[in-house]
Amino acid sequence: MVNQREEITFMQARIIRLFIKKYSLPMEKVISILKSASVLEYIEKCYNIFHCEGDNAVFEDVCQYLKNKGVTVG
Repeated sequence: MVNQREEITFMQARIIRLFIKKYSLPMEKVISILKSASVLEYIEKCYNIFHCEGDNAVFEDVCQYLKNKGVTVG
């Protein structure tokens, strides 16, 4: 059985993959950008809301979060 911590990790990984695909960046660069803006923690904090949404909706929310923080990806 998968616990909530594992589900959060899976969600973070899926969002990282979406950034890699959309911006054609290496994984290390994407992770560096997301870590610098505390996105992984943001996903964990908002998981109770995010788990009801699809990955694309979570991705768009994270993009807006980054924009609000003044972080540019790609």
